[in-house]
Amino acid sequence: MTQVVPTGWRARLDLRPQLSRVRGSALAIVQITVAAAAAWAFAHYVVGHPAPLLAATVTITSLGLVRDARPRRVLETVVGMLVGILVAEGFVVLVGPGWWQLALALGVTLLVARFLSPYPPFAIMAGVQACIVMSLPATEPFSRLIDGAVGGVAALAVTALIPRNPRREEARDGHAVFAAADAAARTIVQALRRGDALRAARGLEKARAIAPRIDEWRASLDSGLAVAGFSPWLRPQRAELRRHHAVLQAMDFATRNLRVVARRAVYLCDDGRRRPVPAEVLAELMRAAELVGESLDDIALQPAAREAVRAVAVRLDPAQILPDGSQGEQNLITAMRPFAVDLLTATGMSSTEARAVLPRV
Repeated sequence: MTQVVPTGWRARLDLRPQLSRVRGSALAIVQITVAAAAAWAFAHYVVGHPAPLLAATVTITSLGLVRDARPRRVLETVVGMLVGILVAEGFVVLVGPGWWQLALALGVTLLVARFLSPYPPFAIMAGVQACIVMSLPATEPFSRLIDGAVGGVAALAVTALIPRNPRREEARDGHAVFAAADAAARTIVQALRRGDALRAARGLEKARAIAPRIDEWRASLDSGLAVAGFSPWLRPQRAELRRHHAVLQAMDFATRNLRVVARRAVYLCDDGRRRPVPAEVLAELMRAAELVGESLDDIALQPAAREAVRAVAVRLDPAQILPDGSQGEQNLITAMRPFAVDLLTATGMSSTEARAVLPRV
């Protein structure tokens, strides 16, 4: 399907990226707003603090607009900020406020935070909160620590009660992996059909570029599984997320084997000869892989995807497909065998069952 890409003044007036960004962050904005307001109200009306700034700031910072909404990440952020508040409150009690006291409190906070966590933002968040505590007056000792704790509890409560949809991000990342694999394979297929070495090299580059997309999918899936395990409303989604995780593992191996196929194609295309037979075999595999990708959204498509991959895998005998082919051409077909096995495991087959589908060579 051809997509129109705005250019010139139309690109400058195109608001779709901005609107998409807002839609993607809408639930996170609601989550942050509700949590911050609730934390401030609790600290003000229940605890009795006149200006519980840190109750709101801790909530906002710990939730954030980041993709990774895992409860553990939220908790680590809260702990980092509470460390900064605690150290600064101690300095206020012992030596009072002032510029050199702020510098000393900030230095100690950063040292303690770096000791506690290898994550650099942990120390920065602790340092920021320490500076806020050292700069703002307090009605009573350690009142800001209570505000921060209220904000942390509010952030964790909202993570459980108003969770971000874990399926949306990971499904988009999953489809991006399949789309990238398809684009790489299409380029390799075209290179084999035309005997185009430059196109084969581009296919290899595209295949190598899939790895970051795999990492993004893994991160969003890990986040989704953590949120689904923490929120009572999302627990029914855990089974589907675990299924997607199994597909991810299989596609991780599949994309690595696709790189092997691409490297062999680059080697073969150096002589400029057209090779339509291995090109068609790879094209058939990718048509089956497209069904595997569609099964992410509809598990009912998984059996059809499995049979589509199986129909190609049972024929992957290099001697049968290319009886008069060169050793390099037969090696290319051989390289497609583990790729087909990985696609079969992505449809729910065990690796043993998937390998048994291949003809003996």
